[in-house]
Amino acid sequence: MSERFSVARWWAMVRKEFLQLRRDRVTFAMIVGIPIIQMTLFGFAINTDPKHLPTAVIAADQSEFTRSFIAAMRNSDYFDIVAMLPDQQSGRRALMQGKVLFVLDIPADFTRDLVKGAHPSLLVEADATDSTAVGTALGALTSIAQSALSKDLVGPLSQLTAQPDAFDVQVHRLYNPEAITQYNVVPGLMGVILTMTMVIMTGLAITRERERGTMENLLATPVLPLEVTTGKIMPYVAIGLLQITIILLAARFVFRVPITGSLVLLYFGALLFIAATLAVGIMLSSLAQNQLQGVQLAFFYFLPNILLSGFMFPFAGMPQWAQVIGNLLPLTYFNRLVRGILLKGAGWSDIWPHVWPMLVFQLVVMGIAVRFYRRTLD
Repeated sequence: MSERFSVARWWAMVRKEFLQLRRDRVTFAMIVGIPIIQMTLFGFAINTDPKHLPTAVIAADQSEFTRSFIAAMRNSDYFDIVAMLPDQQSGRRALMQGKVLFVLDIPADFTRDLVKGAHPSLLVEADATDSTAVGTALGALTSIAQSALSKDLVGPLSQLTAQPDAFDVQVHRLYNPEAITQYNVVPGLMGVILTMTMVIMTGLAITRERERGTMENLLATPVLPLEVTTGKIMPYVAIGLLQITIILLAARFVFRVPITGSLVLLYFGALLFIAATLAVGIMLSSLAQNQLQGVQLAFFYFLPNILLSGFMFPFAGMPQWAQVIGNLLPLTYFNRLVRGILLKGAGWSDIWPHVWPMLVFQLVVMGIAVRFYRRTLD
């Protein structure tokens, strides 16, 4: 005959689990930290209607009319004028490097043609690799053009306001003119997949050794901490490069994503990103006491990456404090690098601003990992 259910024994088990949770500080931090992070990110950082987007101006004609149009763009809150450039070549380079999302080109004879009623045009070139980021702002240009010069077209020029448009704004969507979502999402998935798999796999590396009891044998060998950490990384580098190849093949032949840049540069950037991501995994495995904590820390790292790197939501639309956090993450730079090479045909000089932050991140994180591994030795 089976024993009856005992409330006393059941309550003893409940107390035991609560005591274990209290002693497991990483798990307790996850219980409290994850909801706070999610509420903060989704409530404050994520913005599907991005504003104050970086814009450059090429002003070959400067008059009260052009100044009024620039002021109207700024007052719309969608455009933030961050640079005045000398020519179209400088504008294309700024777009290529991702320094701006829009370039307004004002031709030299704009004012002359406007007062003559010749219906001149302004040109706005947009970085359309992320169509979500620029779509709403470009849609606002029509209303801006209709109202921008209303206070200037007075007196003898008032007859121009009777026309449908005294001038028009031509928009050129560069790099993704058809606004195909896959062109932006699929390259971004490359970094997301690598972050998820690399951090989790290496995050369990040292903790697995510790739980299996093989760490003592490893500590007894005359192997330097740097040799252990880098040695554990190398097999996963090959796995990461294999994943890059699979994703590239799928992007090209399944989703028809164009590859306009150098694959050599892409693999070089991917190698740096893989090394930086694996360094994070090694660092987390050095901090964690067991495999469960390793997985928890990996998830804790993965969440800000996917939300603040510009993969899911426009980076330029996030508040400044969120952009500061995003600029600390290697996935932010890798997303820009991959989209720049695949969609823009970016060269070495264009991707260098996204390469050196990943190098610095890798060195810092690897230094932390080696330091905590030395503590394990002690």
